[in-house]
Amino acid sequence: MLFHLSIDADDPRNVANVIAELWGGQAFPFPPVLTGSWVAMAGDDRGTTVEVYPRGAELHEAPGDADAVGRIGDKDRLTATHFAMATALDVDAVMAIAEREGWPIKYRKRGGIFGVLEMWVEGRSMIEVLTPEMQREYLDGLTIPAWQAMLAKGPPAGATRD
Repeated sequence: MLFHLSIDADDPRNVANVIAELWGGQAFPFPPVLTGSWVAMAGDDRGTTVEVYPRGAELHEAPGDADAVGRIGDKDRLTATHFAMATALDVDAVMAIAEREGWPIKYRKRGGIFGVLEMWVEGRSMIEVLTPEMQREYLDGLTIPAWQAMLAKGPPAGATRD
């Protein structure tokens, strides 16, 4: 189980507010690591949160018994970091939020197993948003036996390796 994760964004406050809206939660400033950061809180029984740092933020190990520190690095570097999140909203409501923000979004079926709304935050970072129906597909399809069966069939069509 994940409790929180972090991403970066050009407008951390707006991104945290949109994620909180998708959850029905709230967003707040998050200054413990780096000024200008925000956190989206789901308000669930697990304390699920997404920390949103300013674009280019990097976490660095601090010497001795100190917490990690944030710094701004290369703002143009792309990232593979993404996450899938649940929402109680339906497809139309999620699409409307993305359209309002000017963020690309489309429905995709991952590996023929489960559907997601592939939302590109600020046109750069991906969030897979799962409606209640998509969540059921995900939970039914992402079991250890189902994954083993998929791997036994070989790589999916179109898979690449560099």
